[in-house]
Amino acid sequence: MAKISKDYFGLGRVVSLILAIIPVTAWILGVCVRFSEGKLVAGILRLFLGFNIIWLVDLICMIINKRIARIINV
Repeated sequence: MAKISKDYFGLGRVVSLILAIIPVTAWILGVCVRFSEGKLVAGILRLFLGFNIIWLVDLICMIINKRIARIINV
């Protein structure tokens, strides 16, 4: 089982927050993080749906929890 990091690939909180604010980088990094965790279904869903409401949820979760939202864990 892959280790879950708090931020995008262990980057600092400020850098991860800046990357989460930019929609394109948040979408790409969200997909990459989910695939690197071994969650294929979640990665595919983020690939197709990660540029809309999931981006806003990720941004809020990144501010509050310091990690992206894990809506589906498959």
